[in-house]
Amino acid sequence: MRDAVIVGAVRTPVGRRKGGLSGVHPVDLSAHVLRALAERSGFDPSDVDDLIWGCVSQVGEQSWNVGRNAVLAAGWPESVPGTTVDRQCGSSQQALHFAAAAVIAGQCDLVVAGGVESMTRVPMGSSAGSGEGSAEAGWPYGSRVRERYQHAAGFAGDAPVPFNQGVGAEMMAERWGFSRSQLDEYALGSHTKAAAAQDAGRFTDEIAPVPVPELGLADRDEGIRRDTSLERLAELPTPFKPGGVVTAGSASQISDGAAALAVTTPEWAAAHGLRAIARVRAAVLAADDPIIMLTAPIPATHKALRRAGLELSDIGVYEVNEAFAPVPLAWLAETGADPSRLNPRGGAIALGHPLGATGARVMTTMLHHMRDNAIRFGLQAICEGGGMANATVVELLAC
Repeated sequence: MRDAVIVGAVRTPVGRRKGGLSGVHPVDLSAHVLRALAERSGFDPSDVDDLIWGCVSQVGEQSWNVGRNAVLAAGWPESVPGTTVDRQCGSSQQALHFAAAAVIAGQCDLVVAGGVESMTRVPMGSSAGSGEGSAEAGWPYGSRVRERYQHAAGFAGDAPVPFNQGVGAEMMAERWGFSRSQLDEYALGSHTKAAAAQDAGRFTDEIAPVPVPELGLADRDEGIRRDTSLERLAELPTPFKPGGVVTAGSASQISDGAAALAVTTPEWAAAHGLRAIARVRAAVLAADDPIIMLTAPIPATHKALRRAGLELSDIGVYEVNEAFAPVPLAWLAETGADPSRLNPRGGAIALGHPLGATGARVMTTMLHHMRDNAIRFGLQAICEGGGMANATVVELLAC
């Protein structure tokens, strides 16, 4: 059976909402990272069989198949197709899974996977519509989903749908018994690790700096809060539940960014002078309760390890997306994983969470960490809207 290997991984810096990347159209942001990927990896864009691009809010500037538009904006040959996928926060991780599957099946030889989200220019939730017109206008779920879940705990009675990730994070904290101080301490740790990685230049090789008109070159992640402290975090309100424990400080940041990965076979890479960085050892999905919404990385992890034929102790680094602090903390509690191997360069609480780009951004960061530290196996898991999760195990091939 054919193997799928990653031969390139690159990302933009992650910009804060209304920050350095907010003036860049998401198609142009995507095009920038595609050009950087081809240049750094050494492949000819005319050899790309398909581009699979993640994006959550596919409306406005991110509508009409942003993946294909990115190919055209990058100046790649018009013969290169592109499509756009939405698996919520795991969209570009799903793009990687689709790319690996196409390569393994023999349908394609070289596929580019990644994603984009400009949450400044296309606000989260904007694709749901205005809600005007019929009783269900603007309701993505329809009446039957509402009927099924309207009596669930945590449902806001007059809301069109019962699903709210912030409420789910509060429910998760309650189920696992996490205190406000535990969440704040975790959040501070994310910023501390990200700041240390940035200061040591750990992100430099994975970032393709973005020229921004009138501002110069955007080349650093903007979300890291070096001046935060437990005292400052403790002052923040709990918007999802009165007297709750989850705050903006223990949640992922609203961000702008793009990231891309190149996937092929070892044989094709060797024949075209490309360097295989890592092999996709397992790529799985899981789903769980859509009300609490954030727990599926736990079963996804177990499933990925079974498919990979590995134990958790074999994994040298884990990246569990920090949608909210209870997510990685519950994952640690349920798996018994070594906390020192979790999100070693910080996560979405510090670096940001540009929804459609996050899966590829996290994989890019993990691969560079594995390369820099000669770590053989890495595991990535991301919770997603609707109570789903992707999990991926990769095996390092080249340092």
